[in-house]
Amino acid sequence: MGEFVNSTAAVVAAMAVGYVLGAFPMAVWVSRRQGVDIYSVGTGLAGASNVMRTVGRPQGAFVLIWDLVKGGLAVLAGWWIGADGTQVLLPMSAVLMGHWFSVFSGFRGGDGMAPLGGFVIVLFGATGVITVVVALLVAFGGQRMPYPSLLSLVFGYGTLAGLSLTREGDMALTAGVGGLTGLVLTRAILGHVRRRHSHDWEGLDDSDGTPQNSR
Repeated sequence: MGEFVNSTAAVVAAMAVGYVLGAFPMAVWVSRRQGVDIYSVGTGLAGASNVMRTVGRPQGAFVLIWDLVKGGLAVLAGWWIGADGTQVLLPMSAVLMGHWFSVFSGFRGGDGMAPLGGFVIVLFGATGVITVVVALLVAFGGQRMPYPSLLSLVFGYGTLAGLSLTREGDMALTAGVGGLTGLVLTRAILGHVRRRHSHDWEGLDDSDGTPQNSR
């Protein structure tokens, strides 16, 4: 009984830490310093790609790095607090909740793709780095393709699953990350559909949210 209570307490503590890490709205703060309300420009999302398009590449790169780091920190914090095996998926889920619904920015946020990349790098090491590189290449190299950010999730997870199978990786964790990837992908798709049918999509290219007059 005592071990169960200790394990439950560790997971709850790890989830609390994960939510707080995820909730730090770096995209909002960085954009505000440049006089931009990130929720009122571009895609209206507090994410690295929107900051990169509407504020600047250096600022977007900084936000991307921070979002990757906070994803990785959540995994490390979970391990340090005592979350074992697939239990670490719970603080990872909490990071996404914090990123989506930040208490510091009116329960608004971004899609969560970059924190997901941070999870993968820390959980899978070299395999995770390869996965994130593939996803970034698709996201930034495929701007002429429809919905490159969504495709980056698909190609990225496909890379992770393939490498985990061939390298005899932890398939339970791989499957768990697949579930989180599915949640991020679903939220991103719903966001695209919502913006496409609202005034927020006016003046934006349907494929990736880039202003049409910027091409």
